This record gives sequence, structure tokens and C-alpha cells, in this order.
Amino acid sequence: MFVEAVRKILQAEVTPAYVRSVEQSGQLGKPWDALEEAGFLDLLVPESEGGAGMELPDLYAICHLQGSLAAPMPLVDTVIARTSLGVAGRADMPRGPIALASTSACSKDGGLVCAHLPFGTVVKHVLVVTADTTLLLATEGASVTSAGIWSSQLASLAWPAGYADTALTTECPPKQLEAFAAASYAAMLCGAMEKVFQMTLQHCNDREQFGKSLGKFQAVQHQLAVMAEHIVAANLATQAAFGEGYAPLPVPAAIAKSRASEAALLVANTAHALHGAVGITAEYDLQLYTRRLHEWRMAHGSEAFWHRWLGTQVLASQGTFCDFVQAT
Repeated sequence: MFVEAVRKILQAEVTPAYVRSVEQSGQLGKPWDALEEAGFLDLLVPESEGGAGMELPDLYAICHLQGSLAAPMPLVDTVIARTSLGVAGRADMPRGPIALASTSACSKDGGLVCAHLPFGTVVKHVLVVTADTTLLLATEGASVTSAGIWSSQLASLAWPAGYADTALTTECPPKQLEAFAAASYAAMLCGAMEKVFQMTLQHCNDREQFGKSLGKFQAVQHQLAVMAEHIVAANLATQAAFGEGYAPLPVPAAIAKSRASEAALLVANTAHALHGAVGITAEYDLQLYTRRLHEWRMAHGSEAFWHRWLGTQVLASQGTFCDFVQAT
């Protein structure tokens, strides 16, 4: 029920024209206001605390939807952040979009830096994982540096020394937020990859070369098949991370993000290879999705990061590799 309600709002409002508008203006506008006023930012908050009490499989559907529309808003980030704040934190929660920062670093002057933060140009607050806790910080007190990539919403945020004095300490364990962020961005990648595949398949069927459509050439069919295989594998791995419970578990979340990030690079590259020059033009919508595939692939750990993390977990386990796989 909640998924369909969110879908109705996003599909009606989040058009390619809207995406381009937000990228240029930094204003989320009507779609965000509609989601906030309808209470959809508290979908994961338990019903006993005034939320919808939505389950993890439904969160996967919303993450996938956000990716499939290239939605230029931190909807999923905000939903996760608001439930992660706990009862006390939500009571003081201001309005506006929130980004998740699963990593941070201390600067030489004692400040805090979150580098290459997705949606960093449009958020009002950031839920930051530090060495031993999670903090909610307002972007008003931070310096925001754009990534310098055309139309990108990536930005690095830096807070001066004393940032903790105005921060809200949350009840969310850092490892839990890291797993939430990894799994949710894996699902967003899956949604974006499926859209890219649909666009590429349609282009290959419509575009003719040497007297027949591109899709009838065996080499092209092979590339499309490989794209589809990677997307299905990423979807299966990601859906497994959104099982029962309050939050994704670390190992399934790591598997999901590593598989989705690995697939994202191949899907983006193959899509542009099959589209040719038209695929990189500003007027064509493909770049709205492939730019996000590259951004979200790196966000909250790339495939290389999670492959290494999973390897350490396997080596630290007491059983065999088969035992480890069965346990996950």
C-alpha cells in the first residue's frame, strides 16, 4: 500500500525535466513537499512511534523505484535516517532532506569531513558515522564543495572544530547504518541498471545499421545478454539483503553492494558502447542514469571495498567457506 502511494507521487512528478531542474537549481520542490506532507519520510518508523512500520522488502521496492527514476532527492537516505535517530532524536528532528555518510574523517584542525557525499548539494542534515558513534549534523554550519562534475549532486562537506557541540547523538550503531546504506544503494543501483537496460534494448531495436536493426546482430545480442545476466545477479543478491528484521545484516548487505557495484560499471559501459555518440549528449536521458550508476557505485563502498571486507570475514570465520556461504 505504502509502496504504491510513493510510486504514484514519484512517477507523476519525477520526470527527466524535473531531474535536470533539480540538478541545476538545487531545489527539490513539489515532489519532496508532497512526500514530506504525506508522512512518507517515516515509513520505517514503528507504528507505536507514529510511523508506518514498513518492512524491509517494501523498502527494497522504494529504493529500486528511486533508482529507476534517477530521482535527484535523498528519499531513501532520509527514511533510513529518521528511523535510525530513535525516539528522542525524532522528537527534535527538523524538516528537510537528510543524507547518509557511512564514512568520515577528522581534519588537521579537529573538524570533520565527509567526502563525495551523494545528494550533498541539496541536503539540510547529514547522519554521519564517526569512529564510535553516529551524529546528526546540520549542513548550515558546514562548508560545501561541489565535486566539479557536470550536473552532479556529489559534494564534500566539512565542519569546523567543535562540530560535536551542535550535533545530535543518535541511538543507531555505526555498523547498522553502514549496512543500511550499502544495501539501499545496491537496490538503487538495481533500479537504475534496469532502466538503462530497457533504454539500450529499445535503442538497439529501433536503430538500423547495414539494413537491419542493431539488435539483430549476434555480437550486440551477446552484449545485451551479458548486461541482463549481471542485472539479474545484482537484483537477487540485493533482494536477499532485504529479508526479515529491522535492518539489513552486514554480510548480506556487503554481498549486495559488491555485486551491484560490480554490475553497474559493466552496464554503464556497455550501454554507452551500444548507444554510440547519442548516449553522451545532454539532451538524451541515458546520461541521467549512467552518471548515477558511477556515483552510487562508489558511494558507501565500491565492489573492491566490500570484496576485501567479505574476504576478511571469511578468513576470520571458524568453519569452511561452504559453511560461511550457507550461514549467509
